[in-house]
Amino acid sequence: MDDLTPDQRFEKLGLKLPPPPTPLGVYKPFLQVGDFVYVSGHGTVKEDKSLIIGRIGKDLTMEEGKLAARQVGLAILATLKANLGSLNKIKRVIKVLGMVNCTHDFERHPYVINGCSELFAQVWGDENGVGVRSAVGFGSLPDNIPVEIEAMFELIV
Repeated sequence: MDDLTPDQRFEKLGLKLPPPPTPLGVYKPFLQVGDFVYVSGHGTVKEDKSLIIGRIGKDLTMEEGKLAARQVGLAILATLKANLGSLNKIKRVIKVLGMVNCTHDFERHPYVINGCSELFAQVWGDENGVGVRSAVGFGSLPDNIPVEIEAMFELIV
């Protein structure tokens, strides 16, 4: 593995973080408990604060869904960076729960959520950037976003 830090790996990707999302309900988007950080469900917030909208299998293709999941991963990274100051403070990804807004016959939920998981692996490496995961389909998600993801991370102590 290279000697780059997570922040340096992210910079090398040439991607831009959206603004960290603000809660639209009664919850905390970020919560640190001991050596762990919990990130609430994040949506498809883009750099201009607009949302990617649509149901996979109807409005969006599977590939567009994967890109939407990567955008959710970027929103999660924005929340981590806003609250911790640096992605370097994260030791590893523990768990990712990916929810896919899709048609009843869509079956490739894991492929869609790979958009986020692959991003995390690029930032923290294959060992620390890949945790346990669930990828499930839903009949709808808030504001008709195609993907919502929540995650848990371990901090470096």
